[in-house]
Amino acid sequence: MKFINFVALISIALISYTAKAQQDNTAQGNTLNQWSQDSGGKLLLGGYAGIHYNQPLSSDIRQNGKLDVHRLVLLFGYKFNKKTAFYTEIEYEHVSEVYVEQAFFSHKLNNYMNLRGGLLLIPMGIINEYHEPTTFYGVERPLLDKHVVPTTWREIGAGLSGNIQEASLQYQLYLVNGFLGYDGTARLRGSDGFRKGRQKGAESVISSPNLAGKVSYYGLKGLNLGASIYAGKTQSSLYNGLDKSDDFAKTQADSSTVNLTMLGLDARYDKKAFHIRGQLNYANVGNSSAYNAFTGSDIGSKLFGFYVETGYNVFQHTEEKTKLIPFVRLEKYDTHFAVAEDVARNDAYNRTVITTGVDWRLTDGLALKADYQFFKNAASDEWDNIVNLGIGVWFR
Repeated sequence: MKFINFVALISIALISYTAKAQQDNTAQGNTLNQWSQDSGGKLLLGGYAGIHYNQPLSSDIRQNGKLDVHRLVLLFGYKFNKKTAFYTEIEYEHVSEVYVEQAFFSHKLNNYMNLRGGLLLIPMGIINEYHEPTTFYGVERPLLDKHVVPTTWREIGAGLSGNIQEASLQYQLYLVNGFLGYDGTARLRGSDGFRKGRQKGAESVISSPNLAGKVSYYGLKGLNLGASIYAGKTQSSLYNGLDKSDDFAKTQADSSTVNLTMLGLDARYDKKAFHIRGQLNYANVGNSSAYNAFTGSDIGSKLFGFYVETGYNVFQHTEEKTKLIPFVRLEKYDTHFAVAEDVARNDAYNRTVITTGVDWRLTDGLALKADYQFFKNAASDEWDNIVNLGIGVWFR
């Protein structure tokens, strides 16, 4: 509860401090949203990359570090005309794994509404949409956006997006495919929540659609506030070929799914050299008791997490054109925030992470990164430590 009270105090202070700010009518959109507003040529090209070095530290044992081209992403877009375009991201992970991260069309219906369809990012939190390495501090993304919001979270679907400039509101509302909860084995686990259930548009199974939506307010200069919701039911292979008159088979299929409601709040504030952001996520998992009993898994009935971070550009008041930004981030997330009666709560899933480091932005599209991370869970009194070094690139 101390952490929750801390987040509440930070939020109140942030809102109070920015209440006197002036209006800013420029919405903060993600990469492909920004592309859709460009007035350039028909073919759009871009990309981003993260090259990382991770070195665990221990006073007792020697450990090898890891060098990795973690991500190399190529972005392509094509504008058919002023109203209609197609956008995609092709991602290479760890050199050898290839994924389609986004692939959707956007058609402008009017000044306030766009129709979208294809492989879409779920609009939850900050990093799931703004994940280019020069848009966040530190070498690795926040772990909240790995274990609670399973970034990069995307599914096939369709819906509406738009920007109401008069009200300084940006919105998204999609009907999408859900997580795969069961395909002969459990895909949802206490250790990493829904991460293994992402279908990523690859021969996805669908047995019931899910709803995803977000509203962002950008009416105060430098401030962006977001509220997200995701609701629906996970998918299961047991519904395929199911005899509707077989009550036992129907009960088994129902036991292989969970009902999921996830809520998210996020805030970003920039004022000259000073930057602050925070995110909070809460997920309620219905039918977790039946799911765990049937599959042998240990998914929690509730997941919760948040982070707050701040950074300051020490070159802001000098003639230096680059940016040198020391930062610190506090994360706390628990994938066993609550459990059903027949599952033992695992304190190792209640984690705290402190990350402190520096980003040197040589230009808007290139950052050199270094940080030190402290990891701890509620089942241990010991802190684990790791040093990370990285190169972040983004261009369009």
